[in-house]
Amino acid sequence: MDHFHYRERELFCEEVPVTALAEKYGTPVWIYSKRTLLHHLSQIQQAFAAVQPVICYSVKSNSNLGILQVMQEAGSSFDVVSGGELHRVKKAGADTSKVVFAGVGKTDEEIRYALESRVLMFNVESEAELDAIAAVAGSMGIVAPVALRLNPDVDGKTHAKTTTGKKGNKFGMDIERASQLAAKVLADKRLALHGIHMHIGSPILTAEPYAEAVKKAVDVVTEYRRQGHDINWVNLGGGFGIHYRKQEALPASEYAKVIVPAIQAAGCRLALEPGRFIVGNSGILVSRVIYTKREGGKLFVIQDAAMNDLVRPAMYDAFHRIWPVKPSIDPPADYEGEIAGCELADVVGPICESGDYLAKGRALPPMQRGDLMCTFSAGAYGMAMSSNYNSRPRAAEVLVDGATHRLIRRRETYDDLIAHEML
Repeated sequence: MDHFHYRERELFCEEVPVTALAEKYGTPVWIYSKRTLLHHLSQIQQAFAAVQPVICYSVKSNSNLGILQVMQEAGSSFDVVSGGELHRVKKAGADTSKVVFAGVGKTDEEIRYALESRVLMFNVESEAELDAIAAVAGSMGIVAPVALRLNPDVDGKTHAKTTTGKKGNKFGMDIERASQLAAKVLADKRLALHGIHMHIGSPILTAEPYAEAVKKAVDVVTEYRRQGHDINWVNLGGGFGIHYRKQEALPASEYAKVIVPAIQAAGCRLALEPGRFIVGNSGILVSRVIYTKREGGKLFVIQDAAMNDLVRPAMYDAFHRIWPVKPSIDPPADYEGEIAGCELADVVGPICESGDYLAKGRALPPMQRGDLMCTFSAGAYGMAMSSNYNSRPRAAEVLVDGATHRLIRRRETYDDLIAHEML
């Protein structure tokens, strides 16, 4: 998996053995590969180079300042969905004139902060939000740059909780409704329509939904220009799939094949908001086995990572490859089903919830107390969605660069858990 690899049945991140990182930083621990981050960002930069896109890394996927700094230094901008995320990217050195502010519930305070920061544009989700942006911009005596988020009614064929492009989703507005708001923008001197935005869900494993969406986007841009709008941007969001199970995802070049020609024909600027595609396979979660037990005819492997660390399996029924850091047998080509020398087990955590698991019925070689386990493809929506449920301190985060490594977030302490509380 990118720059995570086994050497003589021991897992390495780039040039560093994962066992050494677990010993130094403890478990559970998030480990990120800088080379993998840069590799996936460069894939998108190269695939879409013909239209000189603004790549806005999706901060919600992983908001650690160390990760954001790597992205910024490599030429990425950012997609933010809150004032807190905007604060983070500014701390990381972002050029805010290339930052896109998205999200369905922007407060007046966040709108003001974004306008003061001179963001590239707001992705506007509703008429009420448009009115709020106009009011705040008017009070500041400036013109707010906006892009209308359209719901193209395109099925990305993804999980029900991560689809965003179908009618009935909370995101965006129908194309017909957006046309009315475009006319409203044209009549309001406090607003300027710079583009349109579409995001159809995540993760998407085929290019067809993007082909359908970009065609609709170009048609809308053509119509808005005819109406008198000086509109130059098409923002197609993110959602490109990654390898969670095998090699199921497409390279960025396959998405570019259907997007780039349409953007060129329309004479538009392109913005993209990839997150998972860049950081998903750049991170792993390493945990240590506490106990194993047999109950009700099942084998349970109880380790020290839990749903408060990685909630995706419990929340989305998400699949992550799991394998020992130092296995007794080589990693399989297929992590599903029966594997010679393995036994089916549920990999669970210490939290008092039946839903606290990282995998169910997963084939694993014999595991012993103290063994290290690796949950792969955990860089996106892992630490970013973690919590302190059951009063568990959140894990440390480590960035590996070749043969070197550094702590980019220390492990929380018990005192951290109560630092903001009062008696």
